Amino acid sequence: MLNNMNPSLKAFSVLIGIIMLSVFFDPITPLISLILTVAITFVLGKVSLKRWILLFSPFIFMSIVYVWSSLLFPRTYPGDNIIWQWQFISITSEGLLRSLALGLRILSFASLSLLFVLTTNPIRFLHSLMQQCRLSPKLAYSIMAGYQFLPLIKEEFEIIRNAHLVRGAGRSRTIMDKIRQIKKYTIPLLANGIRKAERTAIAMESKGFTGDKNREYYHIITISKKDWLLSCVLVSIVFISITVSFLFGYLNFYNGQL
Repeated sequence: MLNNMNPSLKAFSVLIGIIMLSVFFDPITPLISLILTVAITFVLGKVSLKRWILLFSPFIFMSIVYVWSSLLFPRTYPGDNIIWQWQFISITSEGLLRSLALGLRILSFASLSLLFVLTTNPIRFLHSLMQQCRLSPKLAYSIMAGYQFLPLIKEEFEIIRNAHLVRGAGRSRTIMDKIRQIKKYTIPLLANGIRKAERTAIAMESKGFTGDKNREYYHIITISKKDWLLSCVLVSIVFISITVSFLFGYLNFYNGQL
């Protein structure tokens, strides 16, 4: 269901959720939001668990680093309750809650972003931006062309590297040799990229592309009632998190605690 949802409406719903979460600073709100977001991602979207874990892992590491650093170097206030102390290191209960809130906010933002990225087709998203958000077709088709060129860059890089090996350039062994080789690869790649961009622009103009916003589309992206319903589900993630956090007495607005 999430994979077929209108991409612009999905992006808007995720953006609202992230903005609302950024207002609060307590560990319970982002924790519940994280659990609900992960559940909805796998229940309503076709997402590979292996790919999700692979993309989410760097954020877990980043979150642990932030929690650890904010625990070791906390901002203490008079009256804070010290729960553990060793030499110059002091951990307070208030500092522990602030550290957990910081780490869980990172994971919650990451899970919402992955929900959008892993369930959205980039080309369909650009079509939706042109049709629903009136994005300039010149800009949208330029991004599409650049996106299509990305796999070709790797292929061209391999061709250039093999050509250098055939001519006896050899493999680089030191760091300075690798830096010099990057220069040798960069110029041919840029030249080929500019040449392809010119050819693509000429081909588009020869087929009548003017960049006019009032144009007809072969792929029409619409907003249905199901899209609005899914949008309400995504925004309700944050509302449920805020409500539960308030009921347990943990809800706290961000007030420059860091």
